[in-house]
Amino acid sequence: MQRGRGARDILTSAATRAFWGVNHRDTMSTEGGKKVVRLAFLSALLCLLGACPAAAADFDLVLRRGQIVNGTGKAAFVGDVAVKAGRIVAVGTFAGQGTTELDATGLVVAPGFIDVHTHGEDVLDRPLAENFLRMGVTTLVLGNCGSSKLEIGELFQQLGTNPPSANVATLIGHNTVRAAAMGGSFMRPPTVGELARMKAAVEKGMKEGAVGLSTGLIYLPGTFSKTEELVAVAKVLTPFDGIYVSHMRSEGEKIYEALDELITIGREAKVRAHVSHLKLSGKKHWGQTEKVLAVLAGARAQGVSVTQDQYVYTASSTGVSQLLPDSSREGGSEKFAARINDPAQRAKIVAQMTNSLARGGHDGYDYVTIASCRHDPGINGLTLPEAAKLRKGSAAVEKQIELVFDLELNGRTTAVFFGMSETDLQAFLRHTNTMVASDSGVRKFQDGVPHPRGYGNNARVLGRYVRELKLLSVEEAVRRMTSLPAATFRLGDRGLVREGFWADLAVFKADAVRDEATFKDPHHYATGFRWVLVNGVVTVDNDRHTGARAGVGVKRAEKR
Repeated sequence: MQRGRGARDILTSAATRAFWGVNHRDTMSTEGGKKVVRLAFLSALLCLLGACPAAAADFDLVLRRGQIVNGTGKAAFVGDVAVKAGRIVAVGTFAGQGTTELDATGLVVAPGFIDVHTHGEDVLDRPLAENFLRMGVTTLVLGNCGSSKLEIGELFQQLGTNPPSANVATLIGHNTVRAAAMGGSFMRPPTVGELARMKAAVEKGMKEGAVGLSTGLIYLPGTFSKTEELVAVAKVLTPFDGIYVSHMRSEGEKIYEALDELITIGREAKVRAHVSHLKLSGKKHWGQTEKVLAVLAGARAQGVSVTQDQYVYTASSTGVSQLLPDSSREGGSEKFAARINDPAQRAKIVAQMTNSLARGGHDGYDYVTIASCRHDPGINGLTLPEAAKLRKGSAAVEKQIELVFDLELNGRTTAVFFGMSETDLQAFLRHTNTMVASDSGVRKFQDGVPHPRGYGNNARVLGRYVRELKLLSVEEAVRRMTSLPAATFRLGDRGLVREGFWADLAVFKADAVRDEATFKDPHHYATGFRWVLVNGVVTVDNDRHTGARAGVGVKRAEKR
């Protein structure tokens, strides 16, 4: 090698000699051969000069040097995660480069969160589902509290043609199939034919990919169903290994009767049972968490698989109509109007509502705040007594009840109900079988004064209950939001940072992630999420939605 010459000079010279030497003798016989060799020479020369195209990458994307919390509950470890064709293909230490390389140093790399209790049927209208993605949720389970799409196959077709940003699974709702089978007459058991139609609808939904059956036993028409009916319908789930998920008949005064019914259905139908948004509602019932958890433990000891989910706020949210007696709402708005216009029936309804307040230890509806009233948005954010004073001229209980009647007559109004204890909330959250779920729909930004859980639930777990209160480790919190729901609801190849699994990933700053939404000012997205990936596609980048819509419909997977 000659001194003073650079490597590029030497290599270029070598390439030139090779071309005019050996290659010249072999190819000068035809003009075509000359062109081929000269093109090859020029390509080699360009590469030597640093201008050749880069070699194909080994992976589509690699997250480098992150704190991997893999979803199993085991301790975090530092490593890389490689993604190709939407799936995780390598975890830890490995050779190869990604087309996109992201530096996750100092960040937690976790599986994308799975929200098993949503009312996200509006995801087809708001496919970005920004409130969910921006708190790390990559999979939504729809169809809760007994209300779902009736045609599950059609839902999955729509998700295919109008893909959302999050993955979507669904339960099939008992209220939905009951209404379809029984028409508008609900305050009775179904006929033999009606029950057969209900069972057929559930079977069809399961064959089309539903993960299980949900009930909403405080809502119409499910509130009029008997345990025997629910057992009969739940038995349809057994050959599919579906799950029975229930918003029970009571979360306060009669919670033990409600738990007994849920356990009976699980045992007699031979299905797994799940309690939606476990809580003790009403101050008179606070402090009984050990007893509630003992009932669930007893069921598991007898062979009934029971799990539960929870949102981490001390207020619930549902329709104002739940303040009315069930019997007053049977038959729809016309029959309700007829009842309250009849003096005797109206007096009976008022007496039932007054007695219900007394049983709950209340002297009015000051614990109820209007979240969204479409026909009168001016009362959004007010308590019922405040709204009654504004619209009725008085905050007296009878005026509050009059306002409830007006709201029911003018369409659905949702409210936030403050009735839970922080101590009870934490006791339930500590339990190993408790999953984290928002009970939220897809939020329309700045619309109404909704419950903040739709914007901050998962971030609140990580910020308040992991970082600040140290109630859970980050590894255990992530397990509750990922592998536990994936396994329980049979969502295949999701919920773990593991080779072969879909690349749903939440990458966040453990020391900064937080919920920004409050009850008074709920329209704030969670912060602290550096990236959120759905099926390998970056959907949140530095707390901003990218507009990507890589979500898919997720059908029930076979038990592993």
